[in-house]
Amino acid sequence: MVILDEPVASEALIQWLAASQHPVLANSFAKQKAAEGCALNLVDDAEGARRADAGERIYTCTENALAWIMDHAANEGLKASIQLFKDKGLMREHLSALSDGFFFKRLGRDELAQVDADALPLPVVLKPNVGFCSMGVYVVDSAQAWAEALADIERSEDQWHAMYPESVVGAGEYLIEGYIEGPEFAVDAYYDEAGAPHILNIWRHDFASAEDTSDRLYLSSQQIVDETFDEFSQWLSDVNAIVGARSFCVHVELRRTAAGIIPIEFNPLRFAGLGGTDMAFYGCGYRTYECYLEDLPLDLRQVYRTHPEDVYSMSLLGRAGEGAFEYDAFAERFSDVLHFSRFDVGKVGSYGFLFLRTPVDDDAEREFLLHADLQDFLA
Repeated sequence: MVILDEPVASEALIQWLAASQHPVLANSFAKQKAAEGCALNLVDDAEGARRADAGERIYTCTENALAWIMDHAANEGLKASIQLFKDKGLMREHLSALSDGFFFKRLGRDELAQVDADALPLPVVLKPNVGFCSMGVYVVDSAQAWAEALADIERSEDQWHAMYPESVVGAGEYLIEGYIEGPEFAVDAYYDEAGAPHILNIWRHDFASAEDTSDRLYLSSQQIVDETFDEFSQWLSDVNAIVGARSFCVHVELRRTAAGIIPIEFNPLRFAGLGGTDMAFYGCGYRTYECYLEDLPLDLRQVYRTHPEDVYSMSLLGRAGEGAFEYDAFAERFSDVLHFSRFDVGKVGSYGFLFLRTPVDDDAEREFLLHADLQDFLA
């Protein structure tokens, strides 16, 4: 079963749901899509709960949908996995044996102002214990940077909560954790009925600087997949030896360090958000959610071995200021745009998702994308 909800359900997902007639929960968002002409196979709350309690695989396009599961399903294993993966502090506590000695601390929102930043093991990362798409994430390397982060939280938290509910971007609790050295990656994967992991996407998350926390550039290629697949598969298996999730998908962000893999966060019952997982479809022709929901085998390494000369990029273009974003002018800067999803920036906080294909031996367009000042494209 699929649960659609605000703020975005991708065009590729909606088209597949209409063609496959896979069951979709009949909430207000899905009913609106059906009213707009999408031939969805809608099921009511009672049928949706029955499917969840029977252990059917569930996919959501947004974490806004998790509240329905917690309110309607009686499947305690499903709900326990959601709670553990969504709560970053709880996740760190449960998986501490896999990253021994890693510093983290939970604090209430009202406790942040009492922290002596000079007493922290700087640099650290400050972020909401429950969060989404880098909202409220700060790299702090000094007392001044700590003060600036708190000031930005004060300015921005009302806006975050205007776009997303408390269950998606929490305000009550924050997490301070050690800054993790090493390359960052994002992984779309699921655990089958036996708890074995299946990886459907691997991206390297590149940044413009050490202070950058944006979602501007994610890359996938044969080299990236071949270098990480076995290690990530084993780590996901080690994680599930502790968690015990079954028939469950996750979008995971992690870093590879000299001491091993350290997770940044797990996002339950979805893949890369806001339609980001569709890079697999536009770039390589397969749908991650179809593989998961229909139990279709996928050899990710073999998929990328058929595209050895290509690098696939996805870029979430965060809001840069007032004014209308010039989508066409921005897209013209690239030679092979695979797809460009356009968002309502007031609802999402981003202009859209850009999917590119570039040559493996020419990173000029990728470098431009990573460092471009989006204010230059505001009308």
